[in-house]
Amino acid sequence: MRARFVDQEGMTLTEIMVVVIIMALIATAVAAAVLPAIETARRRQTEADVATVRAAAIRVMSERTDGRCPTLDELGLDRASRQVDGWDRPFRLDCEVDGPVVTSSGHDGTFDTDDDIRSPPKLAGAR
Repeated sequence: MRARFVDQEGMTLTEIMVVVIIMALIATAVAAAVLPAIETARRRQTEADVATVRAAAIRVMSERTDGRCPTLDELGLDRASRQVDGWDRPFRLDCEVDGPVVTSSGHDGTFDTDDDIRSPPKLAGAR
């Protein structure tokens, strides 16, 4: 009975380790290619959403007579219009002399940093 098992072929531990290492290298290469694309898609979607929220704020402000700045909830955006950025953080809506400014905190989640996404875009050199 013991001789019967000796003839069976199988994979050695070394062969299994080689396969696992190759699979890990492939997964790393795929992740390195996909993750930047995901970040780019989040940024582009956030830029579009910021413009949509700003347009809604301009509409609400033009209909108001009291001159106060609307909140995000007062904009009347439907569910198709996102009120959060690509990182699922809420936008900030400020009313300035030139009109409403909608800002996303960007990837780092902190407002007033270089990765913020604004509509309208901040002018170079402006604070």
